[in-house]
Amino acid sequence: MKMFKMFVLPLFFLVLFSAGTFAQEHYTEGNVRVVSFYRTKPDQFDNYMKYLRANFLPTQEEAKKQGLIEGYYILLNTPTSPDDWDIAIATLYKSFGDALDYNQNDDDKMKKIQEQHYKTSDEDKIDEITSKRLDMRTYLGTKHFRDITLKPLE
Repeated sequence: MKMFKMFVLPLFFLVLFSAGTFAQEHYTEGNVRVVSFYRTKPDQFDNYMKYLRANFLPTQEEAKKQGLIEGYYILLNTPTSPDDWDIAIATLYKSFGDALDYNQNDDDKMKKIQEQHYKTSDEDKIDEITSKRLDMRTYLGTKHFRDITLKPLE
């Protein structure tokens, strides 16, 4: 057991932590993009675009001003099947921590932005107003992406 603690355990941790280090020699890490994919229902594309312009755009602009997000964007796709997405909504964060870890302060700021936009602090009322989007599209899933910058070969 003593031999295990002295040699095998340190070797295990060396191998475990060095794998990430070797990968880092190829690139530097950048922002994290959280991308949600949707398929608009028949004849609802224009209505969904209007909804996004009226509600998503102003709240995301304010979130960006307040430093909650780095940015956001909308992607359009020509679907290749009935199950394929046609609209993706992406939010840009500084790190995976900002994208994935719950932060009470950030959550409070975002709620305040929504309260100002929807002119109510009643969460049930906000849910009622925003639920209209559910009749316009189907949620297909969310993916998280890391931006990287490749390092030149030396």
